Amino acid sequence: MFYLLHGDDEFTLREHLKTLKKQGDFGYNQDIFDGSSTELQKIIVASDTMPFLSEQRLIVVEGLPKKKGRGTAEADASGKATKGKRSKKSKGGAMTRAAYEKALAEYIAQLPDYTVLILLADETLEASHPLVKAGEKYGKVLQCTLPKGNALESWIKQRAKSVGVSITPDAVSLLANFIGNQLRLLANEIDKLATYVGDNGTITVSEIEKLSAQVQEAKVFDLTDALARRNRKQALNILHDLLSDGEPPIKLISLIISQVRSLLLVKELAHKGMRDGQIASTLGMAPFIAKKTLGQVNNFTPQQLENTYRKLLETDAALKRSRLTPEMALDMLILSFGV
Repeated sequence: MFYLLHGDDEFTLREHLKTLKKQGDFGYNQDIFDGSSTELQKIIVASDTMPFLSEQRLIVVEGLPKKKGRGTAEADASGKATKGKRSKKSKGGAMTRAAYEKALAEYIAQLPDYTVLILLADETLEASHPLVKAGEKYGKVLQCTLPKGNALESWIKQRAKSVGVSITPDAVSLLANFIGNQLRLLANEIDKLATYVGDNGTITVSEIEKLSAQVQEAKVFDLTDALARRNRKQALNILHDLLSDGEPPIKLISLIISQVRSLLLVKELAHKGMRDGQIASTLGMAPFIAKKTLGQVNNFTPQQLENTYRKLLETDAALKRSRLTPEMALDMLILSFGV
């Protein structure tokens, strides 16, 4: 049996992989290969090997060769996988990706009955792709695409339901806005919240604001927005409001440090020409946070951000050594922010 799992939704691909692994009795007959670097012939030999003390063998191939020809395999001039023949290679000596994919697709047609071969590709393959065609003819194809908009909110509701809780519409919107479609992070947050509210409980905005680190971090954006605009009076007012609400000073400093680090990273990636969506994906940020951070970076030079980051670390260390009162330390940070 051949399974092709492909798409840009890495989390769901991995969830499907876990499910498939549990469906068979593979025992010790399990091999995992890095498809970007493992020779195809090695994968074929493992797939052809009879299972030991079990009825099935599991072969998992994670990824495909890089598009510029990285990765090797043995194939004849037509791309058909064979033993002992020279590979169809790129100019650099390695087999081209197209030849690799064609050879693997042709091998799937002769996959032994006792072998379950799973190919996990963290990219979307076209319907005309030879591996997609092979999957449709000789196995199954599962395409997983990151949900957006209403689809993302539906995913959040379903995830909550799957762990035995419900979630209010406002809470769904809050998670979708602040975490976006980072499904692994969303799943972790929902699992944590479900544990907190208990079986058959309901996740509300209140629980999220208490427990979700992502949402808590977003609260400090009003403060950093004011700092980015050089409005220190407003920043001080927001700071003291946060302190009055019971936010620990050490935590606030930690959040500001995290935000300044994000500003530094976003400024560097923006300088390389990346847009907010690319930045969010590269840094693992929620799209909302990446977009807002990108709007702040032009208010600072790299040197100002580096100086501020250094001062934050020094203040954090001084607080932990009890050399400063928390309120005084934070006030001093506000007044010197971005200088």
